[in-house]
Amino acid sequence: MSGSVPFYQKHHRHYDRSYRSKETESNLSQYQSSSRHTAGGSTSATTSRSGGLKVTSYSGLEAGRLSPIPSRVKPTYLAVDRENQIIGYVVPIFRGSQEFAAGFSDTEEGRVRDTAAYMARRDLFTSGLEMERSEQTSRREAMRGSAERISLNKRIYEHGEHFKRMNEDSLMHIPEFVIKPRSHTVWEKQSVRLHCTVSGWPDPRVVWYKNNVAIDALSHAGKFKLESRYNMHSLEINRCDFDDTAQYRVSAMNSKGELSAFASVVVKRFKGEIDESLPSPRHGPVSEYGINFKTHIVDTFGVSFGREGETMSLGCTVIIYPALDRYQPQIQWYRDDVLLSPSKWNHMCWSGDRATLTFTHLNKEDEGLYTLRVTTKSGYETYSAYVFVRDAEAEVERAPGAPLDVRCLDANKDYIIVTWKQPAVDGGDSILGYFVDRCEVGTTHWIQCNDTPVKFARFPVTGLVEGRSYMFRVRAVNASGMSRPSRVSEPVGAMDPADRARMRGTSAPWTGQIIVTEEEPAEGIVPGRPLELQVTEATKNYVVLSWNPPGEKGLEGVRYYVEKCVSGTDSWQRVNTEIPVKSPRFALFDLAEGKSYSFRVRCCNAAGVGEPSDPTEATTVGDKLDIPSAPSKVVPIRNTDTSVVVAWEASKEAKELVGYYIEGSIVGSNEWEPCNNKPVNGTRFICHGLTTGEKYIFRVRAVNAAGLSQFSPESEPVEVKAAIGGGIPHGVLPEMGPGGNAGQLTEHRPRWTGTHATVQSPPDTMQKRNKAQADTEARQGAGDAGSALALPEPAESKRKGGKRGSVSWAPDLAKDLVSESVSDSVSDSLTDIAPAAHLDPVTVEVQDQAVATDSEPDAQQARKFSVDASANRETARPRRGSTASPAPPYGITVLECVCDSMVLAWKQPSFIGGADITGYFVDYREVIDGVPGKWHEANIRAISDRAYRVSDLKENKKYQFQVRAANMAGVGIPSLPSDTFLCEEWTIAVPGPPHDLQVREVRSDSLVLLWKPPVYQGRDPVNGYYVDIKEAEAPEQAWRGVNNKAAEKMFIKIKDLKEGETFVFRVRAQNQAGVGQTSAVTEPVVALTKPGTKEIVVDVDDDGIISMNFECCGMTPDSKFVWSKNYEEITDPSRLNLETKGNKSKAVFSTPGEEDIGIYSCLVTHTDGASSSYALSEEELKRLLKVSHDHKFPIIPLKSELAVELLEKGKVRFWLQADKMSANGNVDYIFNDNAVSQGDKYKMNFDKNTGVIEMIMDSLTPADEGTFTFQLCDGKATNQSSLVLIGDVFKELQKESEFQMKEWVRKQGPHFIEYLGYEVTQECCVIMKCKVGNMKKETSALWYKDGHQIKADEHLGFTEGVLKLEIAQISKKDSGVYEVVLQDDRGKDTSKLNLTDQGFKDLMNKVFNFIANSSTPLKITSTDEGIRLYTFVNYYNDLLQVTWHYKDLAIAFSDRIKSGVVGEQLWLQITEPTEKDTGKYAIEFNDGKGGLRRTVELSGQAFDDAFAEFKRLQHNAIAEKGRARVAGGLPDVVTIQEGKTLNLTCNISGDPLPEVTWLKNDREITSDDHTILKIASGKFASFTIIGVNTSDSGKYSILVKNKYGTESGDFTLEIEEGTPDLGVTSYSTDAEGNVVFGPNTPKEKMKTTVTGTKKQKRKESVSKTLPVGKVEDIDREKAAVKPKASDSEQTQDAKEAIADRPLTADQSEASEQPAATAEEPGAAAGTQPETE
Repeated sequence: MSGSVPFYQKHHRHYDRSYRSKETESNLSQYQSSSRHTAGGSTSATTSRSGGLKVTSYSGLEAGRLSPIPSRVKPTYLAVDRENQIIGYVVPIFRGSQEFAAGFSDTEEGRVRDTAAYMARRDLFTSGLEMERSEQTSRREAMRGSAERISLNKRIYEHGEHFKRMNEDSLMHIPEFVIKPRSHTVWEKQSVRLHCTVSGWPDPRVVWYKNNVAIDALSHAGKFKLESRYNMHSLEINRCDFDDTAQYRVSAMNSKGELSAFASVVVKRFKGEIDESLPSPRHGPVSEYGINFKTHIVDTFGVSFGREGETMSLGCTVIIYPALDRYQPQIQWYRDDVLLSPSKWNHMCWSGDRATLTFTHLNKEDEGLYTLRVTTKSGYETYSAYVFVRDAEAEVERAPGAPLDVRCLDANKDYIIVTWKQPAVDGGDSILGYFVDRCEVGTTHWIQCNDTPVKFARFPVTGLVEGRSYMFRVRAVNASGMSRPSRVSEPVGAMDPADRARMRGTSAPWTGQIIVTEEEPAEGIVPGRPLELQVTEATKNYVVLSWNPPGEKGLEGVRYYVEKCVSGTDSWQRVNTEIPVKSPRFALFDLAEGKSYSFRVRCCNAAGVGEPSDPTEATTVGDKLDIPSAPSKVVPIRNTDTSVVVAWEASKEAKELVGYYIEGSIVGSNEWEPCNNKPVNGTRFICHGLTTGEKYIFRVRAVNAAGLSQFSPESEPVEVKAAIGGGIPHGVLPEMGPGGNAGQLTEHRPRWTGTHATVQSPPDTMQKRNKAQADTEARQGAGDAGSALALPEPAESKRKGGKRGSVSWAPDLAKDLVSESVSDSVSDSLTDIAPAAHLDPVTVEVQDQAVATDSEPDAQQARKFSVDASANRETARPRRGSTASPAPPYGITVLECVCDSMVLAWKQPSFIGGADITGYFVDYREVIDGVPGKWHEANIRAISDRAYRVSDLKENKKYQFQVRAANMAGVGIPSLPSDTFLCEEWTIAVPGPPHDLQVREVRSDSLVLLWKPPVYQGRDPVNGYYVDIKEAEAPEQAWRGVNNKAAEKMFIKIKDLKEGETFVFRVRAQNQAGVGQTSAVTEPVVALTKPGTKEIVVDVDDDGIISMNFECCGMTPDSKFVWSKNYEEITDPSRLNLETKGNKSKAVFSTPGEEDIGIYSCLVTHTDGASSSYALSEEELKRLLKVSHDHKFPIIPLKSELAVELLEKGKVRFWLQADKMSANGNVDYIFNDNAVSQGDKYKMNFDKNTGVIEMIMDSLTPADEGTFTFQLCDGKATNQSSLVLIGDVFKELQKESEFQMKEWVRKQGPHFIEYLGYEVTQECCVIMKCKVGNMKKETSALWYKDGHQIKADEHLGFTEGVLKLEIAQISKKDSGVYEVVLQDDRGKDTSKLNLTDQGFKDLMNKVFNFIANSSTPLKITSTDEGIRLYTFVNYYNDLLQVTWHYKDLAIAFSDRIKSGVVGEQLWLQITEPTEKDTGKYAIEFNDGKGGLRRTVELSGQAFDDAFAEFKRLQHNAIAEKGRARVAGGLPDVVTIQEGKTLNLTCNISGDPLPEVTWLKNDREITSDDHTILKIASGKFASFTIIGVNTSDSGKYSILVKNKYGTESGDFTLEIEEGTPDLGVTSYSTDAEGNVVFGPNTPKEKMKTTVTGTKKQKRKESVSKTLPVGKVEDIDREKAAVKPKASDSEQTQDAKEAIADRPLTADQSEASEQPAATAEEPGAAAGTQPETE
């Protein structure tokens, strides 16, 4: 049997199921129903003879049926499921030819040998006759079995053919490749065979192609051989030559469609002689097998410096041992981990032992880390060094450097978007912008594209000719001049992307795409709406839109129109009116910067233009990208004698960061030089080319498309010299770890680990990532083992259990790693490969079997398996469209143990090989005294669950287990042996551990945990579960509970997780006895929402159908949507119909009801855990049913119900507004159940754009009283709205309509736009005004008050204006009725304003309000009578009502407490205050509303200061009143004739009575006969000279004095010589100082000349002078205390007394209060201030 297996099956792990098609499985399943009795009989027969190992499959909580081993006489090869349904063939996994021949496993054979039957049968064969008979019997049985198999195959085929004919429609499906052809690399003259397995109905027709040319085997006899057998098809190429290197395609086609698969064949040719010391190769080429090459790279290149435009060559000598003639290793050059290929810019050469890379013309784009990689069969070696390219000399002094990296970002038929990177050198002046030049391919003429420099490093070039190709370059400009042009871009064609894709379609088969033919385009069908329109890029120069084509298939050539609309308007403008675009991408230009636009797209074809897509959100035109912030914390670190490592902290909130520029300067030179001319992406950089011993400082700035950031702060100086222990070698650069700390050294070199000679390119799964990038990711964070600068191993690497000898491998690298042995040499070569946990699918670690121990915990054994040196390289490496055997399971635990069996559980492999796992195989071995025995199979047939009961074990024995996983590619290698378990029955009362923990719906703050119940229930049934959580790196003591109350269900949603934190979980079950064992710990889970994560969206369509929709962006061809309710897969379609189309799945409710309440979830298989859930609660179900009802029976939504309003001329408008109606909508107008139509009475209008429906009537009559109704209909949606106008409502509307008609008539002549009203100004002036319109020159305006004209405005020179009447100081007399009359030949209009009674009160209240608001804060001052409180207002009106309050009670005024007004001052006087008067005082202004209150607190220090000032002023007033004074004035000069008698009398006052002294020429005189001095009544002092003579001439003075002061008055007496007169001349003065002649003076004597009057000199004692306090509002105070003169004028003395009156200051408000004027008794009446 084994000899009949084809060679191509022997070397594949999936050969046991190799070419069984799905069609055969279907046939077998149908055949089983007709042959069940045969299978049952066979099974029973074999069961009776079976004596093999008893194996039981376990699933969930139920034990499976016995699975007997078939006898060796009649083995059955039918695979049955649990329901005994035939599902296909089973080819056992044979462990050896001896086992196959005997039909026994080693375990069974060992037991059978111990039986007596076996001994007896062996004795029977001792004689030759019996042996011959036995041989004949065996032959007959073999022939009978062969005949039965042939008959069975025929019956299966006939039954299948009959079933196909009976159920043709249900079986018909498109061809499908069960196994796809694989690519091969062979030596010349070898043969190669490509094979595949295809299913489909009807049977597909298979055609092979070479480079898209069908292969005709008959025309190439002997070269190609085609075979097709049982849906397995093969192409054999004999004796391959170099021309057979091609892309081969196999196409399968039937009536349902076509499907293709691809495979490449590479034929390698060996040149030269064969080394005789080596084994002779087959067919000539040198064999590398068995040789271990050692590669050394010597004579290397160092860090190099060049300048733009120069040439440069990099070279290394390569020594390979052992040396083989004409053996050429693979030589590859990389720049910054990107594989280089020969071009016009660089040439590569290999001369046998030296690899050279030559640059013909250096550009700044060539700057970077260059790596030479030499690959042999035994591995590869690399060498790296940095190349720096400086700017070429500028053509203009101080001009900037040239831009770099010019690329075409987006190309269409009429525009190309060009991008570039800013230069590091700006020439000393800021770069003003950039100019973009274009050149048509094939010409040398460059054209400048922009007239003004652009600052943004991205520019759309327009004005191109469709179909032509262009190159571009960029120049920078600053104040000094223009830079050199950049390196030209790659040529790009100006054409529609759809046309470009079609042009590339000729090479489509090489891309590995699957092409499915569609039906012929349907003509005459208008395409639907474009889908998912979005703005992908928006700048101030352009906006780029992208969308998906409409969902319909088979439409005639679809093109697109783009429309734009300014936000806030509904005016859509078509952008590409002339030519529609073909591709679903378009750029718009000429948009106004700062404006917001919305966009939409329409599809069109020959049938017409379709409906527009949904518009985009409003997009504001402008640059969304800001210049990045400056980096910070620049730290230089010594490295070598000529280099320094510079590290910095990245720019914060930098968007679309391009990289960083570093500049260095020698300390003190102030000259900065760039360290790099190409932006670097990291936050560390090695600056080379420095001068040894010099001190340097560094600074960094960031760059993006918006421009360069500010420079970072300068670093601390660092001296350039070698660091202790050496510096970082070339090609190795430390990366910045979290928090800015240096992480592990990252080797900057290509790291594609393809070591097999047949591997020429990365696998198909890495098409979109070049080899260097993939290799870099696989080795990210790896250190250089040979580096002189050794850094400690990161904590993360230690936590993951990484150790020497372990290999972290991704599925893409499996081929290379599995092919290596676990020898020390291989381990050493793989030491520097660090874990690549970020690669997808999940990384699997490979652990050297010799390192792992049996006691190692499962958590450390996770994803580890021994490397099988004999493993097939090709099957271990997954490819696109191919599969590999899965990695080993891990985490084996025991769920239950009885006396002779154990239930095991394990975790699914992290890498499943690209195909679903079809089952698991369990092995066990007994461990005796720590020594493990031989492995035995526990199950022959694969089990699908990850839990299995191993039976027939020995009690109290120790066992180890291992598990292997299988898929369609074969059986994987086994897991590491489990821990040693003792087989003894569990008797504990609590439950065992739950198992199969799964994590779903991982989000940033929550996830869902699922598990299966424990197998071992304990003494009582399980009644709940507890979930524990802890951080992944936390110690065991950190476990904490998630739920305090036991969860009844086997799932739980864990919330409130910390975003970005890594967690692990475990579950415990409980019963009445207590809480049981903990489950195995889950894998670490990071609480983070993955990009592109979608949630389940509930939708209700127009037909009211409720559905749940889920979309997955990261699907693979094998992915499937699995819907569950309460996390149990939904298998009953009666309540939920599942539909899947592309990457979207829909679950539709059939008849939603209460039984559908629950949690629905959707899981997408073969993804990174894409899943989501939706909780359908009772409230949510009610809401959805309501929405469904609304959709089934739609109602046209109304923005407003039917309403009525009046228009001009009294017209009546009935209207409503619908939310949205189509063009087919219509309206019926109903009045009192009767339809009305357009006519003279009714005017109807329906604006379908706005949804406004209206009906207008010119006027209302009594017949129009009733109900008005608008009935709306739009398809199946309806609605209506009614308005009832009857009774008072109708009459009021009719009255208002008539009024509006009259108003319209009124406005035909001069009229009032605003009727007469009034306003009060801040100055309390009242202005009455009205606004008039429709005026002309002849129009007159007359003002009336109470019927009397008061003002006339005629010949107004305006058509519309304002008429005003101002009342400056309003009073009671201004109340009345005011009227304005407008009149001309067109008519007249009147407006009245009633300002009587309440109207006048309202006006005055408004005035009072202004007065109250103008009042100043209440202040305190003192007078000689007491304490005064006062406030000022801007204007005082006699009608103002003011109330004074003391302690919130109105004050009752008396002689002691008075209030009054002086000018604009309102005051409250407290005479002779006492302590009882302390408290809170307030003045309240009454304005008819709330009033206004001002308060002050008269207590404490404020009262003490005021009271003291009052006492002081009172004392001063008493002193001033009692002071001696000369009340009347004396004349200055008295002239009298000699001989006459002079008599002068003046008034004196004082208390006590003053002493009077007369002086002549300052000498005291006394009374005698000539000079008589008298004092009468203590008031009058007289001075008489009898018979004056010349000796009496002189200066005379009177001096009055008492204890309060002294005052004097003087005059001069002049004597005229003449005849004596006997008369007496008598002089006296009145109170005003006027000279009064005595009563006895003759009339003729009254003509005596008296020269003027003289003001009496008042000399007050210095001790009596009073101090002057702080004064506020001095002008107001003086005005307030100024006395009002009645008939006589105050004397100058009184004015000075008032002006000099001392004031006291309040401590809190520093206000002043004037003291009352103290006059002598004779003048008191005339000078007393007037008060109210």
